[in-house]
Amino acid sequence: MPEIKIVTEVAGRICATPVQVGGTVADGDEIVVVEAMKMEIPVSSPAAGTVKSLLVKLDDVVAEGQAIAIVAS
Repeated sequence: MPEIKIVTEVAGRICATPVQVGGTVADGDEIVVVEAMKMEIPVSSPAAGTVKSLLVKLDDVVAEGQAIAIVAS
């Protein structure tokens, strides 16, 4: 199974993590939500698969381009 590294396109704070490690996601499902400048920006999975690992947790501060999760498709 190929692994897909999911990265955030914005810097901000993780304000929600609607998935759990081991859970399944569909193409387009939200992996985390990043709060940036009082806006909530979802980071979605580009493919269906299983969440292998979450590299961030609630309230973590992330940088643009930072890996946030790995999904095995």
